[in-house]
Amino acid sequence: MAAQDYPLNRRGFIKGATTTALVSSLAPSLVLGSSSNNPLGGGSRKKTFNFDAPYNRLGTNCVKWDSQLARFGSDKFEIGMGIADMDFKAAPCIGEALAERCQHENWGYLSSTESLKEAIKDWNQTRYGIDVSMESITIAAGVHPGLIAALKTVAPPGSKVLMNTPTYNGFYSDLRHSRTLANENKMLIDQDHSYHIDWDDFESRLNADTHAMLLCNPQNPTGNCWSESDLLRIGELCLKNEVTVLVDEIHCDFVMKGQKYTPFASLPDKAIVDNSLSFKAISKTFSISGMKNAYFYSTNPVLLNRVRKNHRADLNTLGLVANEAAYRRGADWLDQLLTYIDENHTFTESYIKQVLPEFRYKKAQGTYLAWLDTGDLNNHISATKNAEKLGLKSPEHYLEQWLIDNAHVQLNPGSNYGPGGDNHMRMNLATPRALIKDAIDKIADAVHTA
Repeated sequence: MAAQDYPLNRRGFIKGATTTALVSSLAPSLVLGSSSNNPLGGGSRKKTFNFDAPYNRLGTNCVKWDSQLARFGSDKFEIGMGIADMDFKAAPCIGEALAERCQHENWGYLSSTESLKEAIKDWNQTRYGIDVSMESITIAAGVHPGLIAALKTVAPPGSKVLMNTPTYNGFYSDLRHSRTLANENKMLIDQDHSYHIDWDDFESRLNADTHAMLLCNPQNPTGNCWSESDLLRIGELCLKNEVTVLVDEIHCDFVMKGQKYTPFASLPDKAIVDNSLSFKAISKTFSISGMKNAYFYSTNPVLLNRVRKNHRADLNTLGLVANEAAYRRGADWLDQLLTYIDENHTFTESYIKQVLPEFRYKKAQGTYLAWLDTGDLNNHISATKNAEKLGLKSPEHYLEQWLIDNAHVQLNPGSNYGPGGDNHMRMNLATPRALIKDAIDKIADAVHTA
């Protein structure tokens, strides 16, 4: 048996088929392979994929597991639930394509990315009904290089960039690299844990020194799938105030049952769309972030060409091969995965209510991330006082360490995601359901003995 096939049981936190069966009985009854997350999807199924099967990533130099083990120590760390990549075997078509390409043992300069662009165009048309012209597609080594190039193009050093917070923490590194400043529009939160844009505050921040907006669609970490009306209002206000909209849609393939992803480029107002660039990848979709491949596009050729002058893509052969294989042959794997992720969200919401009422979680509309309200536990363990005493960045960073010490589970501190991230932690649900249950059980045991 290969090392990767061993169960994730360094301390026995997946307990074999018994645990898997128990979790399956607790999960809602959803139809495997439902195309509810893909309104244009469906079709015959050739193979069933088992996402319940544990898959050991320890020892593969991955951030989600190996970096946390090195950071916290083998006596404390057991379960990594923070970093946003998946714990499943990749779609078989990816490995097959890589193996086939590796039979040719020469790795000279690449001649073209046209075939990949064609696959990208087909993917967007088939799954979302949007026509992305091949001429507008710019292949990048990741979403970040494209965003940084765009920021350097439209936002002078020292100017501000508007963001709805809490938002993806990686945006802050993009601001550092482009020497721009955060203009943070803190979202409103309802009693039922739903997030909404504070429009009065949003409009007040569209001042003369704000030249760009970084928009996360769907929103990481809150899981919002922005409606067409929300996006139009954002676009109209930004256009009126000469603010270019840079839309990160890397999580767009993860939309839960009954929800909808609206591509910014599909909005019915051409002037609004022309004032934007869209940044996408399937690195989250197929968990191939290490393959370093993404793309951006715009309906505005003048804006697009300006950004291209500040962008350079250092691409690698295997990254192109892996991504094209996923675009062309990975849809069936993804459709089954979406059903599983949807069930993971529903299970997490239900099970936290059942065994961990000190946390609150409302099922996300999109992404595979759970945004957990941990305010009651923060108060119970005096997180603010202890963080100040220990010189930590925030109470949430103290809670991260407390969970490692007492539950041996790593979650991402909510304060990493900007204003509004206080009293929250982010949990990654793109993992076998038995592991989610075990992590929640360990946290519940730690909380109830504290």
